[in-house]
Amino acid sequence: MDDGNSCFLVGIGGSGMMPLAMILRAKGKTVAGSDRGLDQGRVAAKFDALRRAGIALFRQDGSGVTTADQMVIASAAVEESVPDIVAANRLGCPRRTRAQMLAELFNAAPLPIGVAGTSGKSTVTGMIAYILHTLGRDPTAMNGAVMKNFVAPDAPFASALVGRGDAFVSEVDESDGSIALYRPRIAVLNNVSLDHKGLDELRALFSGFAGHATRVVANAGDPETAALLAGLPNVTTFAVEGEADLVAEALIPEPFAIGFHLVVGNTRLPVHLSVPGRHNVSNALAAIGACVAAGVPIEDAVRTIQGFTGLRRRFDLVGTAGGVSVIDDFGHNPDKIAATLDTLHAFPGRLLVLFQPHGYGPLKMMGDELIRTFAERLAPDDLLVLPDPVYFGGTVTRNVGSGDIVAGIRAAGGDAHHIADRAAATDRLIAEARTGDRIIVMGARDDTLSLLAADMVERLATRS
Repeated sequence: MDDGNSCFLVGIGGSGMMPLAMILRAKGKTVAGSDRGLDQGRVAAKFDALRRAGIALFRQDGSGVTTADQMVIASAAVEESVPDIVAANRLGCPRRTRAQMLAELFNAAPLPIGVAGTSGKSTVTGMIAYILHTLGRDPTAMNGAVMKNFVAPDAPFASALVGRGDAFVSEVDESDGSIALYRPRIAVLNNVSLDHKGLDELRALFSGFAGHATRVVANAGDPETAALLAGLPNVTTFAVEGEADLVAEALIPEPFAIGFHLVVGNTRLPVHLSVPGRHNVSNALAAIGACVAAGVPIEDAVRTIQGFTGLRRRFDLVGTAGGVSVIDDFGHNPDKIAATLDTLHAFPGRLLVLFQPHGYGPLKMMGDELIRTFAERLAPDDLLVLPDPVYFGGTVTRNVGSGDIVAGIRAAGGDAHHIADRAAATDRLIAEARTGDRIIVMGARDDTLSLLAADMVERLATRS
């Protein structure tokens, strides 16, 4: 942060950029930014929240980048041809990627706690932040999702928490390789599975990340993660119904919660989470292990985590109308989708799923796995519709689309339909829905999905 006091964030409304902007502003920086979503009139409430935090917003036309002393920070989705970047290069502004800026802040903290893994990063980060905050440790936290425990009238998009304590808790991203920039004292490794990169590259990135830490908290129940642990010192392992230092047994699922026993040596502690699913039991073990590594007594961590109410867009019950529940979910890769479908299928009711792929590139990378996951996890009476992938501009190869995924699922015996227009896809599910059904809106990189889920509840209420 030696490049001055003024930061301009290009793509400031992104899930990783908005909390970074809030942290920089809270640390006394002058923060401004632009976003394509702002120009297109999407999710106005988010940009209103940024303005209330004292952050100036500009059109993404270069008008906000005016002096050479501005630090220009860009999200991974921003291309060099974007006018703000063109202006920054013309003026000679110092440049950072989002990950570089976050890593600088993270690495400078006395107690950096990094949360990695293909799935569960945001939830584990939120759990750790909630435990430490509730116990008076006053952490800083950087999350890619809104932490519902911290939402307030003056913080409707609480994806960041800024404290004065030693701990800086952050999820770290493997999708662009930036995980290599982070130097955690405590490294949490949830799982390793196919997402944005191939497994060989992921193995190298995750093992390198863990190798920098003085304490690693790792999922021994995940085969890929377990294989990375050989040779790493100071490892605390966790597993659901397996062998590890922290073990969850006797799971008692509920529709929107879950109980279990935490077994540590000869000690057995009852735990009740306010979020559902076996995957959240694993997330809780990771968070408890990290907090214990940070000096929290395990009994305090167990007692506190039970008040964690989850994240928006993570199995988020938006509402129920006409006997139909609508759930907003971030599921976008095979592991996340499987976890959500398995959690829902533990209880009666048909599933009507709207899955909006989060880009053409990810479909090309994980298309076969997505086909297999939906074909195996959908029940015979479930219904899946796929609109076209989210696309807000830029250059991208579109040789694999939603229609290809649907064709693969149908060939494998699943009931899936490609309805290119999202509004038409939504109409299909509303028309199909009957009492006892659960509608699930799935996808990433598109904040308007939450608005869509809320609108579906209103439409169901009007219909009934």
